[in-house]
Amino acid sequence: MTIFAKGQSIVHKLTAAGYCAYFAGGWVRDYLMGSLSQDIDIATSATPEQILALFPHTISVGIQFGVVVVIVEEHSFEVATFRKDVSYSDGRRPEAIALCCPEEDAKRRDFTINGLFFNPLTKEIYDFVQGRKDIQDGVIRTIGNPYERFLEDRLRMIRAFRFSARFDFPIEKESKKAIYSLCHQLLPAVAMERIWQEFNKMASFPRFAQALIEMFQAGLLTTIFPELKSLSLEDLQNKVAPFPYFPLHTPTILYLMELFDFLSLEEKIVIALRLKVSCYDRKLIEFTHQLFAAFKNQDCSLQQWVYLLAHEDFYWGFHIFSARLKEEEKQEFVAKIQRLTQRLNFFIKRVQMRQPVVTAAHLQAVGIKPGKEMGTLLKEAEKIAIEQNLESAEPVLNHLKQSPLWIFR
Repeated sequence: MTIFAKGQSIVHKLTAAGYCAYFAGGWVRDYLMGSLSQDIDIATSATPEQILALFPHTISVGIQFGVVVVIVEEHSFEVATFRKDVSYSDGRRPEAIALCCPEEDAKRRDFTINGLFFNPLTKEIYDFVQGRKDIQDGVIRTIGNPYERFLEDRLRMIRAFRFSARFDFPIEKESKKAIYSLCHQLLPAVAMERIWQEFNKMASFPRFAQALIEMFQAGLLTTIFPELKSLSLEDLQNKVAPFPYFPLHTPTILYLMELFDFLSLEEKIVIALRLKVSCYDRKLIEFTHQLFAAFKNQDCSLQQWVYLLAHEDFYWGFHIFSARLKEEEKQEFVAKIQRLTQRLNFFIKRVQMRQPVVTAAHLQAVGIKPGKEMGTLLKEAEKIAIEQNLESAEPVLNHLKQSPLWIFR
């Protein structure tokens, strides 16, 4: 059964029980724009209790907001009661909800393109907010008063730029004016985790660079990142200019860190912690910072280069750094890294497989006992192997026995 058919079965069951039910929001928008989403939300006149009584497989995660998750063949559907939000006080979520008709439910949503309903049984579209017209005109517009919509949930200011980036639709004049006026009220009302989620979604779109520029002009970007307040628009434009040349699926954090190339590693980590990014993302910041320094200074030892080139995230750093360079510089840089990789390829693979040329067993065989001394000698042996380009243990051990570490141990 397709996702559509599964969603349709929920609507059919609700309708047969005497309730009104439609597909809602993003699925309808994408359908009208010629693409079928795998994420279907359903809006209905049934209350959460009535939904729970009808469907055997459910998850009660948002009943206080009129939402029940219905499971059909392991696929989750959010089924929400038609509602209007009574009041907001924290700029994030309604304090209470009230049951209502479909038209009122549509009018409490964020943007006109997301305020549409679709009946999968009759294939009818229900548009109470002129969403179809705005899709045809290609514009992002709030439903009703933009100041009210943004003050209800201030994350909507960022979502406006996300939808603009996704569909290449400009934000309508009055909606953008409201963002310029209210941008400084984004924090602390909106949690940084929610902002980070929006950046993650936005980074997958080709117009991410333009979205950041427009957020900067609106004052949102400097509200989120005060570190950028001293930056000029031209500086920011230069920093995001290479984005279209970054590899597909580049981690979001690497896009954002390009804005902060003037900061120390410690300052970048502070920003990462503020965004509450994953441990992997923080390590990615640390590695690419180290890698970019090596690319710029080029004073690493061969041993250091082996570990940089062997790192699982070298791909990201290499291509991002390359994207910054002019064509002639890029060709020279790429050729240099290729030569280095060819020279060190044997040792790079050894590091990746965790199989050094000289092992603890080799040293034990010549009388070295496990301990701190063995660790020091293993590191020296690896350095000798790489610098002397020795691929077997015996010549490395011969050189090691001539080193001060061995003679004076």
